[in-house]
Amino acid sequence: MHPPTHPKKHRAGLFEGLAGTSRLLACLAGAGVAAGVLFGQDVSESTKTPPAKKPMTAAAAPSEAVVASARERAKLMHDVYTTTLEVMHRHYFRREGAVLPARAMEDVFEEMAGRSGGHANWIAVNTKAMNLDHEPTTTFEKKAAAELAAGKEEYELVTQRVYRRATVIPLHSSCVGCHTKMFSDPPKSPRFAGLVISIPLTVEKK
Repeated sequence: MHPPTHPKKHRAGLFEGLAGTSRLLACLAGAGVAAGVLFGQDVSESTKTPPAKKPMTAAAAPSEAVVASARERAKLMHDVYTTTLEVMHRHYFRREGAVLPARAMEDVFEEMAGRSGGHANWIAVNTKAMNLDHEPTTTFEKKAAAELAAGKEEYELVTQRVYRRATVIPLHSSCVGCHTKMFSDPPKSPRFAGLVISIPLTVEKK
C-alpha cells in the first residue's frame, strides 16, 4: 500500500508548479518584447491596425490627337512597307534581271506619292549623278546639296504650303564604284547622296 499523501504537501507542490509555469511565460513574454525592441519595432504600435493602402490610380489615357497621329503614322508605315515589298517582287524576281536598288526605290516614291500626297526624290551631293533627274535643280535642292556636302545630316525648309526635308544617304563601297571614275582609287572622304521628301501642309480654316 502506498503511504497517504499529505494534503498540505500536495497543495504546496501544485503551487510551486504553477509558479514555475508563470515564470516561464513571463520570460517568453519578456523575450518577445526584447526582440521587438532589438529589431526596431514599437511595442505600442504592434497591436495597431495597419494603415489602409491607397488605391492605385490608372495611368492617364492618351489624348485623341496623340492616337490620331499614331494611327496616321502606322498607316503611312504600312503603305511604305507593302509598296516596297511589291516593288522588290516586281524588280528582283524576273528573268530579265534585277535593277539597281535606287532605281527600284523610285517606283516606291511614285506609288507613295499617289497614296500619301508626299513627294520623294534623290539628289546628287558629292558624287556624280548617275541619272540627270538626280541633279539638284530647284533652289532648295541646290542649297540642301551644299549643306549636306558641308557635313550636315539634314536640311529642311518650311513654307506656307510645303515642308521639305533633305537627308544624307551614305554610299557604300559597292555604290561608290559606279558614282566615281572606274579603276580609280576609292575616295578618302565619305561619299553620299541625298533624299528629299516634300510634304504638303494643310492650311487650317478659321
